[in-house]
Amino acid sequence: MKQSLISRGVLILAITAIAVFMAFPPSVKVKRGLDLQGGMHLVLEVKTDDAIRSETNHDADTLLERLAEDKELPGLTAQRPSKGDADVARFTVSGVPSDRGADVRAIYKKFLQDRWDLAQNGADFVFAMRDSVERKLRDEAVGQARRTIRNRIDQYGVSEPVIQRQGFADSDRLVLQLPGVEDPERVKSLIGRTAFLEWKLAIYPRGGGFSLSREDVLANLGGSIPADVEILEGVQRDLNGNDIGTQYVAVERRPVITGRDLKTARVGPGQFNEPVVIFVLDYQKGQEFGEMTKNNIGRGMAVVLDNRVLTAPTINGQIFEQGNIQGSFDPEEAADLATSLKSGALPAEITFLEERTVGPSLGQDSVEQGLRAGLLGAGLVVVAMLIIYLLAGVNAILVLTLNIVFVFGALAAFGATLTLPGIAGIILTIGMAVDANVLIFERIREELRAGRTVKAAVASGFGKALSSIIDANVTTLIAAVFLFQFGTGPIRGFAVTLSIGILASVFTAVFVSRWVFDLWLSRNQRVERLYI
Repeated sequence: MKQSLISRGVLILAITAIAVFMAFPPSVKVKRGLDLQGGMHLVLEVKTDDAIRSETNHDADTLLERLAEDKELPGLTAQRPSKGDADVARFTVSGVPSDRGADVRAIYKKFLQDRWDLAQNGADFVFAMRDSVERKLRDEAVGQARRTIRNRIDQYGVSEPVIQRQGFADSDRLVLQLPGVEDPERVKSLIGRTAFLEWKLAIYPRGGGFSLSREDVLANLGGSIPADVEILEGVQRDLNGNDIGTQYVAVERRPVITGRDLKTARVGPGQFNEPVVIFVLDYQKGQEFGEMTKNNIGRGMAVVLDNRVLTAPTINGQIFEQGNIQGSFDPEEAADLATSLKSGALPAEITFLEERTVGPSLGQDSVEQGLRAGLLGAGLVVVAMLIIYLLAGVNAILVLTLNIVFVFGALAAFGATLTLPGIAGIILTIGMAVDANVLIFERIREELRAGRTVKAAVASGFGKALSSIIDANVTTLIAAVFLFQFGTGPIRGFAVTLSIGILASVFTAVFVSRWVFDLWLSRNQRVERLYI
């Protein structure tokens, strides 16, 4: 018996010491949520249609290129999905001669069969993306958006951000909690920037620069825009960097290089000490870029960010891995652009569905009110237990204290965030921990009234109450798991602390409380009365 008491006591002491070490001081070790610290809460929606549309256009281009090169079928056209189309996972190839359909099917089987279904409608070949591929691409788009946003937020310097999917695993919504943010608009701009960067050769003005009217560009293209050319807009600025209008440039539709080819980007000084973004390409792309610039000296090169032209300089010499992007940036704009490029482009556009900003003073009020509520609730429980269960109530108070210590230790150990609903979960945990002790003590009282000895009553009370304690806590734990799985933000905070508290209360009520009784009974061999 004594050996068992010692080993159980050492285990309880060890767990308590670890919990105290992990949780002390709680103001440093336990992370606080937005409602306790202040910051931003955002709900974003990833427009996964953009990712599907991009993949559709890419595969349509691949098919046309292969048909032109391998099967000598130039001049074919593809009807692709455009912005706003409902069906973004479908494209149609037209212009195939009636005797060349087998060539289309041959290229399809070689390059697209694993992702697309093919149907022929007269002279048209209709390609539809398979459902499994579409679901996978949408899931990957949300996952990539989450990683990209996290990279941007980490480089911005937000401490302990929470970025997770909302609701179901296949949801296209993301929840962001950003504690301590002081400039919400800058953060929203940094998060929402698609940051898809492209370098494209100029068609008109061919030698670089811009035209002040779209009509002038169109006239120099012969009145219509060729399939491999597009007209893009750029911002016209005065000498002070102020926007004064829109200017235009015609460029090749296919980019020379894109932001995906970047190795890194940083802010540096330009020719006149103005802030520019210095980029470095990977080696292979750097060699290709060098060859391209060598062959196009004197021609314009447009730098396009999110489909708007930042600048369209003239290629004056060969450029290899390193170059710079000029765009009349102020230092903050240059820093944000470099951050966006380093963290990668978003795979799709995002929209802000919900925004809440919590000030630090409101957070402090929440902390103080939560502490007051917790202390008041704990105080009333202590008084009630001492009045109703006398000395046995002291055991319950000890168990209750350890329960709270274990909860804070677990929160710190697992890096969980304490929120105001989380404090409510701790207060509920206090009630559940006491509830377990009440079940045990009432069982012991029944056994004593039935004439059992104190030791037998204690053993029987714990044994008979165990099933009720397990049943009550397991059902609550299941509810907490569902709240965590399908809830967001504050709901998850409540579920986390409630789950930890349930596990802690079962351990303290069943294991620690029994050890205290056994320790007391071992030191008093002839106990005839139990003050309970």
